[in-house]
Amino acid sequence: MFAVKRGTVRQALAQLADERLVDLEPNRGAFVASPSLHEVHEVHEVFEMRRIIELAVVERIAQGHGTRRLKSIGAIGHERRAFESHDFSAWIRLSGEFHTELAALTGNTVLCECLSGLVARSTLISALYESLGKSSCSFEDHEQILAALDAGDAARAADLMAQHLCDVELKMLERPARGAVDLKEVFARPAEREKLLDA
Repeated sequence: MFAVKRGTVRQALAQLADERLVDLEPNRGAFVASPSLHEVHEVHEVFEMRRIIELAVVERIAQGHGTRRLKSIGAIGHERRAFESHDFSAWIRLSGEFHTELAALTGNTVLCECLSGLVARSTLISALYESLGKSSCSFEDHEQILAALDAGDAARAADLMAQHLCDVELKMLERPARGAVDLKEVFARPAEREKLLDA
């Protein structure tokens, strides 16, 4: 699919295994991790850390770190378009990208790396366990958070983000998603994804 050598694929899978997104099984291969929603404690810990980090993100942006670049967050328009065109796998992926793109505006590389891993785990759970056509991560919430930041209302932006992350955690459904996943679509580079959404 990506026209790369097996060694490169092995390195990528090893990295994904370190991030707990892939399970490597000797003599069997690599499999997408299937975290159990019955392990409520682990899910809660992921979202507890996300709340700590993402409220800090909102605070830094409200203080002027990246406020001028809010309109550069590309996920916003694409999220709504993916939903309206029933491109639900792209919608789930883009909902995670909103959070990582927002964090990138702080300019804090370590913070971004920490959040990226947490968002990836959250997105995996969402993709595996939510019903097709549903996402607990609302693009409408994202739009409201951006609007509050753009208006300079730090308190409202923080309240909206905290409520949004609580809702995401609580809305995880205990049933697998339906419908086949197109790996080319899931792993599309940003430019390729835009073409898919524009089509």
